[in-house]
Amino acid sequence: MASITIRNLDDEVKTRLRVRAAEHHRSMEEEARVILRDAVVPKPSSRNLASIIRSHFGPANGVDLELPPREPGREPPSFD
Repeated sequence: MASITIRNLDDEVKTRLRVRAAEHHRSMEEEARVILRDAVVPKPSSRNLASIIRSHFGPANGVDLELPPREPGREPPSFD
C-alpha cells in the first residue's frame, strides 16, 4: 500500500475531518482514506439497460431506424 503526506492543511479542515471521523467511529486516517476512495473510484451506473442502449444508438447519435408497420395480431384461441 502507498502512503501520502498532506502538507499545509488548514486547521479548520483538520478539525472538520476529526469531527467527521468521530461521527463515523473511525480514525482521521481511515476517514481520509474513505473520502479519497469515494472521490476517485467510479460509481456503478444507475441507468437501466434500455437507457444505456438508447444513449448509444438513439436518434441523438445518428441512428434513426424506421419501424416496420404493425400487422394485426392473431385471434386468441377459443376454449368453448
